Amino acid sequence: MKKKQAILLLLTIFCLELSAQNENYVTDKIGEKYAYVDVTKTYEKVAAKGYKSIDLFQKLGNSSYAICNLDKAAKWYGELFAMTYDLEPMYYYRYAESLRFISQNEKADALIESLKRKSKILPKKK
Repeated sequence: MKKKQAILLLLTIFCLELSAQNENYVTDKIGEKYAYVDVTKTYEKVAAKGYKSIDLFQKLGNSSYAICNLDKAAKWYGELFAMTYDLEPMYYYRYAESLRFISQNEKADALIESLKRKSKILPKKK
């Protein structure tokens, strides 16, 4: 009985090793077909061609803000706010911070004031 259990255990381990090796081989082969794409540069090219959307400018502003490129973030958030003011408070703060970075303090203060007025008008969620 113990001999059968030992053989079964060895076969199970052997099968697991084979399946793990096959998965790695498939992953390596698939990985060679794909390439890294810089999405931010692609979005910038799309915006340069004249395409405008709220989603596009949010993504461009957020990516520039995330890498601390605040002058570019101010540009993209400016495009975003030219399209709509119906945005989450996070975008107001990020745009204001980006404007302060490029020394447009008055515009940043006005933006924060408009956010304060907007938050007083909106009903609070319970």
